[in-house]
Amino acid sequence: MTTIASDRLAEVLVEVADTLVDEFDLIDFLQRVTTHASDLVAARICGLMLADHRGRLQLMAASEERAEMLELFQVQADEGPCQDCFRDGEPVIVTDLRTTQDRWPQFAPHAVAAGFRSVHAFPMRLRGQVIGALNMFGSDAGQMEDADVRVVQALADIATIGLLQERAITRAELLTEQLQAALNSRIVIEQAKGVLAQLHGESPDEAFARLRAYCRSRGLGLGKVAYTVTTDPLSLPDLTRPAHS
Repeated sequence: MTTIASDRLAEVLVEVADTLVDEFDLIDFLQRVTTHASDLVAARICGLMLADHRGRLQLMAASEERAEMLELFQVQADEGPCQDCFRDGEPVIVTDLRTTQDRWPQFAPHAVAAGFRSVHAFPMRLRGQVIGALNMFGSDAGQMEDADVRVVQALADIATIGLLQERAITRAELLTEQLQAALNSRIVIEQAKGVLAQLHGESPDEAFARLRAYCRSRGLGLGKVAYTVTTDPLSLPDLTRPAHS
């Protein structure tokens, strides 16, 4: 595993921290965290899950589609490293998933079949409050370097602070309201990814990258644009019109 350049790390931390401002887009913020974590730690993909108002983990962001599918399976099976990490509030480190079938009889075989061999789960925790977990999945067996562990934990900590900052979450009901709104937005975004993927003949990951680029270039929220894609795609020709048309 390569050592992360200090200037690149500083650039990422500044960019993520800069999103902690009024009216920041929660889904885009969490997506940046997962994308940066995956980019900084070679050969690993990232997923991020938060607890809803019932205390159940829900997928909020993933660096690519494979991580998204694996995290959704954890939710459905109610087992896996993210679930354990969230329940115990402690990191979960598995250097070889092939040895954990007794611990996770549904998740471990599924993850191995999907091509993953290792996982590191980091709690999203501030003092005694655990609000979710961030997972790093590797295609090779082995443990992450200590320096990489510290980097990913730092990103998880920044995300946690961003979610718990006074602007958005001074009371528990505000947290519930914001997370529920983000979950609803996530559903619409998934639908929009499918629409764009079909229109442009591309993968869901490419469709999501297209959607994000469009929103960023125009300063628009992901949720609002995704809703328009699903309800009135012709009103967004720059986004929905296939290049060959």
